[in-house]
This record gives sequence, structure tokens and C-alpha cells, in this order.
Amino acid sequence: MKLTNYLVIFVQLLVLTCASPVLAKSPQQPVIQSILDDAYHKFKNDTSGKNADYIPALAKVDSAYFGLVVVTPHGKIYTKGDVNQPFSIQSISKVFTLALAMEQKGPQTIVDKIGVNATGLAFNSVTAIELNKARSVNPLVNAGAIATVSLLDGNNEKAKWSALSAWYDKFANRKLSVLEDVYKSESDTNGHNRAIAELLTSYDRFYGDVDINLAVYTRQCSVAVTAKDLAVMASVLANNGVHPLTDKRLMSSDNVSRVLAVMTTAGLYENSGQWAYQVGLPAKSGVGGGIIAVSPGKFAVAVFSPKLDSAGNSIRAQKAIDFIAEKLHANIF
Repeated sequence: MKLTNYLVIFVQLLVLTCASPVLAKSPQQPVIQSILDDAYHKFKNDTSGKNADYIPALAKVDSAYFGLVVVTPHGKIYTKGDVNQPFSIQSISKVFTLALAMEQKGPQTIVDKIGVNATGLAFNSVTAIELNKARSVNPLVNAGAIATVSLLDGNNEKAKWSALSAWYDKFANRKLSVLEDVYKSESDTNGHNRAIAELLTSYDRFYGDVDINLAVYTRQCSVAVTAKDLAVMASVLANNGVHPLTDKRLMSSDNVSRVLAVMTTAGLYENSGQWAYQVGLPAKSGVGGGIIAVSPGKFAVAVFSPKLDSAGNSIRAQKAIDFIAEKLHANIF
């Protein structure tokens, strides 16, 4: 077994330990709002980075937006800033698509047909596919995420999208919509992702029609969410697969730990190791400016701020979550 496989298993076991109801304690709730307030004021004037501009619709988003939300396993919601401003979910969607694929096909199928190892390269890297003889990547980079969509149940685009969007709605606890301008913008500029899908097809690592699955993938990235939506969605992972607001189990606890393990090793692309070292929470970013992070058994946090670093991760969101995690002693390591 490769060293990187052992790393994923280690993280999975660590996540399970941290999620233990005996060991995990939610932070005192009055403290959370104060910490959110402090994080907002500490970083609100940080203007470093820039919006994603390779998708024209994202370049137009007001870079001043800044929203922070924490949701506890008890369903308590704490907010600060622009928490109700819609934006596109982008790559954070990959977490929830992976969760559905795992529930439908089982975790071993993800290992066998997609892979779970971090690539150490950019989120849209073609080189990552070519360097790995097994052509495996992971479900949180573009190649693995598009292939994960191709694994989902559904014989046509409508059926597949209907099931996937309904799955997202369950996590958000409300009906989500698609930002059609973002979808069109991404569809008009998705040649690179199409090339990735065709390359995977040539290696028998893609599992359906390219046009259908690329359309579903592009649509999932264009779903409109708010920071509050994302924190609510991530709270299911913080609560071991049970939705804190509905008390309904959406995922098996085993699959939660596996999703969190992949988030830990690959959630912030080539900066995932630095994030784990500094912050120590499973997380996932999106080029729309959102980041979610999960402290198992304690809380989920989502931050929205559009300006990104060179790896495609929101700069202000990283700083705010780092601050919140430190103040709440949430590092799982």
C-alpha cells in the first residue's frame, strides 16, 4: 500500500476519534459569536488577492463581500457580515457530490475508480493524470470530480441532475437554484475540463457520456449558495451524517469520516498540506470565494470572500477560519 494511502487511513481514524461523543465537546455557545465578530473586524479590511477571472461571471462579483457562519451539531447558527449574499458554490460542490457517490456506490468504488490521493498539483492539472500510472486523482480536483459525476446513478442529464440537486437541497435544508449566468459563463469556457474528461475516457477512467456528465458537473458548480447555506450543509459532516436542523441521517458515519479524510488531504488543492499544518481542520475551497471547514462533533464554519490566492483559495476566508479554529481550540491534530 502506498504511503499516501496510509495517510488517508490515518486521517480517517483521527477524524473518527475527534468525532467521538465522549471526547468531542462543543465550544461554549456565547463565545462563538464574539469570536466571529472579532474575526470579521480583524480581516474585513484585507484586500489581498483577486477574484477568479478565467470564468468571466466570477470576475464581476463584488470583492468586498465578507460573510462568516458557524453551525453547531445542536443546530445553533451564528453569523457575521454578508451571510445571505448568494454566490456560486464552485468546487465546494465536489464534497457533496463525493458524498452522494459514496452513498450510492460504496467507498471502495471511489478508491478503485477515482482515487483518493492528493495530487500536489493545481486543481485543473492534466499533468496529475499523466504522472500517475493508474490515472487516479481524487474527487476534489476537477478530473476526479468530473469522473465522480460520471459514476452517479442516472441514465441522462435530467435524471442525474434531478437526483444530485435534490441531494444538495437536503444538506442545505432548502431549495437551491442555479446561477444561470455563471452556468453559461462556465459552459462557454469549459474547454479545459472537456479535454480532461476526454483524456480520462481514453484511459477508461471516465464512466459515461462526456457531454452529459460535463454539463451536470458545470451545473453543480453554478449552484447558488450563501455562507449560511454552506455552513448548514457542512454541519451534517460535523454531526456525523445527521442533519442538525432536521435530525435526519443523510450519510453513514463511516462515509462521513472518509469524506473528511479526503478534505483534509486535498481540500485546498496544492496548499492542503500547509492548511493541515496550520489550521488542522478538514476543509474545502471554491473559486467562487467560499471555504467550508469541519470540526467533527463541534462545529462547521463557512466563510465567503471572493478574492483568491494563486491556488484558488479565498485569502480572507482562510485567515478567518484559521483565527476561529485557533480561538475554539479546534485543530484535530
